[in-house]
Amino acid sequence: MESDIERWLKGDGAIYLKDVGIKKGQVILDFGCGEGYYTIPAAKVVGKKGLVYAQDKDEGALNELIKRAKAEGLENIRTIKTKGELEIDLKDKSLDAVLLYDVLHYHDKEERRKIYDEVYRILKNGALLSVFPRHYKEEMQLELEEVKKEIETANFYFEGKFSKRLLHDDDFVKDYVFNFRKSYTV
Repeated sequence: MESDIERWLKGDGAIYLKDVGIKKGQVILDFGCGEGYYTIPAAKVVGKKGLVYAQDKDEGALNELIKRAKAEGLENIRTIKTKGELEIDLKDKSLDAVLLYDVLHYHDKEERRKIYDEVYRILKNGALLSVFPRHYKEEMQLELEEVKKEIETANFYFEGKFSKRLLHDDDFVKDYVFNFRKSYTV
């Protein structure tokens, strides 16, 4: 019997990412990518003309991601190893989308603000920021509406809240995902 991870990586993940707005040919970042459960399907969606940056501080997780990508024949993933710093080593206004999935709860309010500022810097005007704030209540001590407002104060406008079936750790869950767009600047 197939595990949730196997079903996700074989097709469910790509369907999900298309539903939230990832498109063929895009350049995106999976911030805090772990072993790449979103990176792999994203690479399939953006295709050979697209590119997925996968940033994480866990070298073992990045190595697992690289091994999985090679097994899938994916050559459009670039890993970014950090030491936990919140800077993103990418050019200004160079990305079409950023995934912040199940990572915000690891950071306090000030650190989250730094992440939002970096994401704002690297996204093109009108580009997508998709957020899965899984542990907002227990670890961030926030309500969903407060998470939304926190991101809006970083110059993102709210596009929509979705209740979606997606992968969390090793299992499927039904949870909320927020989509934002980078506000246009002059």
